[in-house]
Amino acid sequence: MAKFVYLYTGGSMAQTPQEQEQVMQAWGAWFGELGSALIEGGNPFGASAAVGADGAVSGSATSAATGYSVVGADSLDAATALAKGCPVLTSGGAVEVYEAIEM
Repeated sequence: MAKFVYLYTGGSMAQTPQEQEQVMQAWGAWFGELGSALIEGGNPFGASAAVGADGAVSGSATSAATGYSVVGADSLDAATALAKGCPVLTSGGAVEVYEAIEM
């Protein structure tokens, strides 16, 4: 079984405590659906910076990544199918799926 990284982009932040609780419940339910495929729930991202090849640092990264999770699956297709239930999709976000190559 291979490891895959879900890189979350976009989506909107819940504004009220009630909305935040609903979002957290949706993520918890989805993680439950993933079951043993979930290797690491991950975290949302906060402030960022980017370092260029010349060592210059910019004030923020340009990828627009908002968080990550790590799952195990037999193939990229299987990992992508699991991502289709991700709560970030309901708030206008997207999930990029990357295979983590064992070195």
